[in-house]
Amino acid sequence: MHELSITMSIIDQAVAAAQAEGASTVNALELEVGALSGVMVDSLEFCFDVASRNTLLEGAKLTVHTINGQGKCLECNLETEVDSLPVQCKNCGQYILSIANGKDIKITSITIDE
Repeated sequence: MHELSITMSIIDQAVAAAQAEGASTVNALELEVGALSGVMVDSLEFCFDVASRNTLLEGAKLTVHTINGQGKCLECNLETEVDSLPVQCKNCGQYILSIANGKDIKITSITIDE
């Protein structure tokens, strides 16, 4: 379950950002998780509850927004939504796509108490 190590990294980053602002508590954390990131959101949410214990994020509300993947066919230049890999181009049938979006995990918002 690599979601645990990913969650711990997210918590470390959020704690560092909150401490840099002089926070005593983190009330909420928002994430964007790309559909092509390989992360199971349900597992990430479960891991968050466990991994945030005894940190500034304990009890914080976690909101996860899934971001669709976007790709471009290198053969015919069709831009399309991609939800898994490999994907066949709907226009020309090729499997060669350049992924433009949807592989990242980003912290988009941290709500703190000072």
